[in-house]
Amino acid sequence: MKPVTTGKTAREKTAPQRTGTGEAPAGTGVDGRHGPAPARVRRPRRLGGAGAPPGGTLRTLRPLPAVSLRYRPRTLAAAAGCLFAALAVGVLSVGSGEFPIGPAEVLRTVAGSGTPAQDFIVNELRLPRVIAALLAGAALALSGAVFQSVVRNPLGSPDLLGLTQGASTGALVVVITGGSSAALAGGAVAGGLLTGLLIFALAWRQGLHGLRLVLIGIGVMAMLTGVNGYLLTRAKLMEASRAVLWLTGSLDGRGWAEVTPLLIAVTVLLPVTVVGCGRALRMAEMGDDAAHALGIRVERVRLVALASAVALASFAAACAGPVAFVALTAPQLAKRLTKAPGPNLVPAACMGAALLVCADWAAQNAFGARQLPVGVVTGLLGGGYLVWLLARQRRAGRL
Repeated sequence: MKPVTTGKTAREKTAPQRTGTGEAPAGTGVDGRHGPAPARVRRPRRLGGAGAPPGGTLRTLRPLPAVSLRYRPRTLAAAAGCLFAALAVGVLSVGSGEFPIGPAEVLRTVAGSGTPAQDFIVNELRLPRVIAALLAGAALALSGAVFQSVVRNPLGSPDLLGLTQGASTGALVVVITGGSSAALAGGAVAGGLLTGLLIFALAWRQGLHGLRLVLIGIGVMAMLTGVNGYLLTRAKLMEASRAVLWLTGSLDGRGWAEVTPLLIAVTVLLPVTVVGCGRALRMAEMGDDAAHALGIRVERVRLVALASAVALASFAAACAGPVAFVALTAPQLAKRLTKAPGPNLVPAACMGAALLVCADWAAQNAFGARQLPVGVVTGLLGGGYLVWLLARQRRAGRL
């Protein structure tokens, strides 16, 4: 009798069985021959791809054996770029005017190698104004970044929470009473600090809640706006003109006497805010429970950060007036550049310095022979940005 066949050919009988996973069975190679299967090679994941963290990978720098600094290259590059732009425009602004001076001569004069005429024009007339723009822009932007991080809202800033209006109230009281420029700066600082204490006292209920802080700040701002209008009606004509120029936000005529208090405030408060509160604010943005689990004293950090932000905004207003929208726009623009989580305090400060010094240069040179207060330029740019931000929030379904 003939043997019964199953219909398989000899080639099929010797072919390796498939396992259903697309791989040959153990002990056979990829071509069906016996032997160990080659190991599957995994390709390294590309940085910046879909699986990379926002803002790039954290890297560690150890300048000293006991010191370890973590940073993101994109964040560092964004901050350095903004700072370089701010300094470059500052040098250009110092050299522009009725007596033009080249950038090389400006740097040589600042270093102490210029002529007596250049030394007077650069170091006494123009440099204090540029330094005031850089410091005020950095202080306002840093204050805005802290407020936006605490309230978790891109619309949170000293402009919209009543702090600059409080500083304006203090300055108007000094103007009406006939005080000097130094007294005006002191009144602005006192008004901003007292307004911050009032908002904190009204918003405190077992901690500072973001939404409650925003609502109370808007209410205080509305009341202080009415008070400022009343104070202007009680001022004499010359006093009212001086007050209106200050309320617009201006850097005209700023000297070292106005710059020195702001320089001291920024030198003291910037390390306190960035080093002392930066990491804790970044952890607090994940939620209070997560921050507490990581050992962060949330309410204490918020109180210290907000106190520093109020002081920075008050000193900036005392030097440059209540310059509008820098504290609102600079932190958001810095965050869009870095694409990193957290408040981005250092990039925001560098961005604020660049914005205000560029706006001041445009106010002096972009409108012909007529110079504008810097607050007019920042108001035009910041108002357009605010409209765009609100439209974007509405399209995203957040409004």
